[in-house]
Amino acid sequence: MKYINLLICILMLLFIAVQYNDPDGPMWMLIYSVPALWAGLAFFRKPLFDALLAKKLMLLSLTAAVVGMVYFWPTTSHWWASEVWWETETAREGMGMMIATAALLIVWVVGRRSR
Repeated sequence: MKYINLLICILMLLFIAVQYNDPDGPMWMLIYSVPALWAGLAFFRKPLFDALLAKKLMLLSLTAAVVGMVYFWPTTSHWWASEVWWETETAREGMGMMIATAALLIVWVVGRRSR
């Protein structure tokens, strides 16, 4: 199960890498770095990840991601269709926030199950 955290860490690092030419790339690099850091911490430093303060910060990060997902939720109709998200920035941003939230949720669940 712990290798799921490594996979998520690598995927989030790849998401960070493709933001280099985005006009608001630094903001999205920061957003994607949060699940990358938590997944890396859960994989490489499990005792630190299991500390009480880390658990509280993880839940705070997860809550912030859910709030961000609600904020960035796409209002474009049929936002899941490739012809929409290929052309509409707000649809891509909403989906990016959904991905970051899902990554954090997976890291949290895997971290809780692997105690």
